[in-house]
Amino acid sequence: MTLWYAVHTQPRKEIIASQHLQRQGFDVYLPQHLKKRRHARRVDWIKSPLFPRYLFVGINAENRRWRSIHSTVGVSYLVQFGDHPVEVSADIIDELQTHEDADGLINLNCKSLYKPGDKVQILDSTFDNIIGVLEHLDDK
Repeated sequence: MTLWYAVHTQPRKEIIASQHLQRQGFDVYLPQHLKKRRHARRVDWIKSPLFPRYLFVGINAENRRWRSIHSTVGVSYLVQFGDHPVEVSADIIDELQTHEDADGLINLNCKSLYKPGDKVQILDSTFDNIIGVLEHLDDK
């Protein structure tokens, strides 16, 4: 059984960290999407991490060797509370993967159910029942 954890990477080093973690035998999931890039009066689309500076690493539940992640090239740290890494639900990983297209990219060009100014309520997390106001939606 694989347990998933979030890894915080060095700036723009998600792919390098992913490659080095895979070489160590970890399962790695780096969700990506197409992002519009403007440069020198040109507009093009590039693959970009869905969560900049983050990726997910799968660790075997039986041996749980995770300390080597901290010294991996491209990695800043494994997200932890105290001395223990924080597990990311496999349902979240599965849900992200179901939204991938044939190229492994997550399509963000869908219409949102929400618009700026809408009140939103968090139903299931440490922020249960907190109400917020949506400020804006963009690719960041």
